[in-house]
Amino acid sequence: MPLIGDPFPELEVQTTHGLIRLPSHFAGKWFILFSHPADFTPVCTTEFVAFQKRYDQFQALGCGLIGLSIDQVFSHIKWVEWIKEKLGVEIKFPVIADDTGKVASQLGLIHPNKGTNTVRAVFIVDPKARIRAILYYPQELGRNMDEMLRMVKGFKISDEHGVAMPANWPENELIKDRVIIPPASDEKTAKERLKKFDCYDWWFCHKEVG
Repeated sequence: MPLIGDPFPELEVQTTHGLIRLPSHFAGKWFILFSHPADFTPVCTTEFVAFQKRYDQFQALGCGLIGLSIDQVFSHIKWVEWIKEKLGVEIKFPVIADDTGKVASQLGLIHPNKGTNTVRAVFIVDPKARIRAILYYPQELGRNMDEMLRMVKGFKISDEHGVAMPANWPENELIKDRVIIPPASDEKTAKERLKKFDCYDWWFCHKEVG
């Protein structure tokens, strides 16, 4: 099972958009791979609509989307058609048909104590094809796509500025939308940071980003 910080495994997958090789399909981009328990189920349908409603926002962040379940490709195609016909939402991202369960097994998406379907897993992968975050949700709880947008935004700022994000960023209860400076590693830097940044103490300094 891959872990945070690991390279995303190389996979060749059948999707609603044809054969795709991962992670090279998203070379130089962020991407989110998310699994769902099954096609033609209510919670999963709401999730697909929610992802698509935010598709342009993910695209603006340079982040692709790709879904997955252990259904066959014809089931995916029919479900995506149903969503367009009945709900007026066109799903633009590909969906992996993992009917053999090989990919799900490799990525750790089937949790035996929660049944034989894939759980609601999320892998956030950076442009260097490194896994930056992994989220697991049970079948009965739909995901929050705005949190995934927040995470990609936070990762991009962290990578660019070498900072960390506080809880509930960008609406933190202490420092609002400001970011946290990494702690100093020596006494001299600790004293300098008290003069250079806004600080609660030398180990808790924060600043604004552009």
